[in-house]
Amino acid sequence: MRVVMFGYQTWGHRTLRALLDSEHEVALVVTHPKSDHAYERIWSDSVAGLAEEHGVPVLLRDRPDDDGLLRALKEAAPDVIVANNWRTWLPPEVYDLPPHGTLNIHDSLLPSYAGFSPLIWALINGERQVGVTAHRMDSGLDTGDILLQRAVPVGAEDTATDLFHRTVELIGPLVTDSLDLIASGRAVWTPQDRSRASFFHKRSVADSRIDWTWPAEDLERFVRAQSDPYPNAFTHHRGKRLRIVSAAVSAGRYGGTPGRIFIREGDGVVIVAGAGARSGRLPGLVVRRVRTEDGAELAATDYFRAMGGYLTDRP
Repeated sequence: MRVVMFGYQTWGHRTLRALLDSEHEVALVVTHPKSDHAYERIWSDSVAGLAEEHGVPVLLRDRPDDDGLLRALKEAAPDVIVANNWRTWLPPEVYDLPPHGTLNIHDSLLPSYAGFSPLIWALINGERQVGVTAHRMDSGLDTGDILLQRAVPVGAEDTATDLFHRTVELIGPLVTDSLDLIASGRAVWTPQDRSRASFFHKRSVADSRIDWTWPAEDLERFVRAQSDPYPNAFTHHRGKRLRIVSAAVSAGRYGGTPGRIFIREGDGVVIVAGAGARSGRLPGLVVRRVRTEDGAELAATDYFRAMGGYLTDRP
């Protein structure tokens, strides 16, 4: 089949790599220009660079809404469009143009975690597995009928970075298997169960701010969900931003006010956590490593030289 690929960053790069290695012909690639957004500077393998290495025509677009792009798509005459990590809505004159429509690859187990940053949100929420879905694009965002899904388990100590590397390895085989089903006429499309659907917005700085009224178990996942190279979870100490690089749930139970810098435990320092912390029945968050505004990373026991004081959500 002739394929046009829409994609961006490492997700798009892996998709294009699979297409180039397949028996299908890549007729055109459409990708976004480079961005300064914090979440788009990471996992930034160049889709345009890979296409150019293989002599595939490339179009750079922020949005697919100009006549020139539509003309180029019609000239490419694809049998199918494959999209992965395309950051803006595709209009029906684009996604319905090929005979087989547009196959979108999304890094969640749809219908859950449609939208943006699904791995981070899934880890924050304590999901036991994550994965990748191949579905047919329709007028909604990540709402179309599902062709294939692949899943991996979430371990007790996994970070978002671990889950990224695990799920990105699923992309190539998923793309290849999906196109083989479509080309052979064996594709079976299953409507999504909308009662199970959830949709998440693009993350910003505010979404990494720690709320010490959350239970320690939730905060520990919150820290793991924002592992390097993602922007880290952060709080404020003495008016300055402090990033939490590594943390654990305390063995002991500690009472008081959420955010209190309390006591050493093991290799870290306990911060009182949870809306019900005044009961003394809740664990705290053991902060192990921190990163200061100037980028210095320290053991929490070296940074917090004395106990007392508070970590706060604002300066």
